[in-house]
Amino acid sequence: MGFLPLAIVVWLAAMSAWFLISKYFKSSDADKVKQRLMGGGKVRQKAKEAKAGEQSVIQITQSGNKFAQLLVEKYQLGPKMQLFLEQAGLKWTPARLVHFCIMSFGAGFVFAWVVMPAAIPHALAFLVGLAAAPVPFGYVWWQRRGRLRKFEAIFPETLEFISRSMRAGHAFSVSLEMIHREFAEPVSGEFRRTFEEANLGLPIEVALQSLAKRVPSLDVHFFVSAVLLQKRTGGNLAEILDKLAYVIRERFKLRGRIRAVSAHGRMTATSLSCIPIAVAILMFYTNPEYVKFFFEDDVGNIMMGVAIALQLVGYVIMKKIVNIEV
Repeated sequence: MGFLPLAIVVWLAAMSAWFLISKYFKSSDADKVKQRLMGGGKVRQKAKEAKAGEQSVIQITQSGNKFAQLLVEKYQLGPKMQLFLEQAGLKWTPARLVHFCIMSFGAGFVFAWVVMPAAIPHALAFLVGLAAAPVPFGYVWWQRRGRLRKFEAIFPETLEFISRSMRAGHAFSVSLEMIHREFAEPVSGEFRRTFEEANLGLPIEVALQSLAKRVPSLDVHFFVSAVLLQKRTGGNLAEILDKLAYVIRERFKLRGRIRAVSAHGRMTATSLSCIPIAVAILMFYTNPEYVKFFFEDDVGNIMMGVAIALQLVGYVIMKKIVNIEV
């Protein structure tokens, strides 16, 4: 246990240095932006900035943490993570998300090292840190899920609004722009972005496909397919959107009934999955000698691995049973 205070001090010093260095790089990039906006009056400085213009833009948009940025660039995670963050409605960079994951790992490691009893091997703290590392991803996923649900709840009214606007004589692109003033987020922001992309010269087909990519919802794909098909073959788009809004509302009603019927199964799956975890945590504190067998003995390691694997398989099977797509 003599190593514990030293480990905590070293970790806190490393995180403090990391934070200060990140703030330094971030402030230096901000100073460069201010100098470019204010001018400066020096021709040599302007020529130098113009020569490295693209690199300056990349540096401004990057996170202050260089190590996280290197990880993102090495494994080519930028585009997928950026789309994931856009779907969640968060103005983060991929490097910032990786930075949060690293900090979450360190916090979980130190917390487990301090809280665990002395009889439990402290190597388990590393596993706790690995379990805590995806917490920022879980937060982004939770924000993304809530944002998509809110979008789907408002989307039928949006389709009816577009239909009424077109019947009143407005063009389809003008109807998209009017959504920004009539509806709340996230519908207003997404359609405003689609309108601006089309207004700046991007074909409406490409702008709508970008909307379907940012909002991975089956209803949005139906909407985009209906608009593109009507644009190629002709027809009454207002009537098509009204029928599509009716179908979406009926799907919502059916989905609500299914969730009400399957609520007992979902609660059972959650309870059966949490009971072994709760029992294991209680055993850590009530009878540590009994739990040490699963970490120090080879047979115990195999038994614990098989138990965790079977627990995950059972949870996935129960979720598949109660998860009915509509």
